[in-house]
Amino acid sequence: MDKNKRKELLEDYKQIKTYMGVAQIKNNVNGKIYIDSYPNLKNKWFTLQMQLDMGRFANAQLQKDWKEFGADAFTYEVLEQKETDKVTDMKWELKQILKPWLEKLQPYGDKGYNKPPKD
Repeated sequence: MDKNKRKELLEDYKQIKTYMGVAQIKNNVNGKIYIDSYPNLKNKWFTLQMQLDMGRFANAQLQKDWKEFGADAFTYEVLEQKETDKVTDMKWELKQILKPWLEKLQPYGDKGYNKPPKD
């Protein structure tokens, strides 16, 4: 590939917008939800499904239910997304957009898979 073409492709790549945000995985059998924030939502559901299919998802209860009910029992939804181009502190931003969703949806205990916040 010549240098000009490579430079053009690199510039095109830099122009692709990426989005961070909050997503929900819902168990349609028992209604439980899992809420988390991610620095890049592109193809995130595919990645999460792979982790769950391989038995490597971080949340043990969600992993157990995935194995019991199967992939077809779950749906994925992006609840909020934000462009990442002007974000300077990704970790802080992710916490800020996740917090109101956790407060609103309360995905704890019988309602969800998240661990309750420590007081």
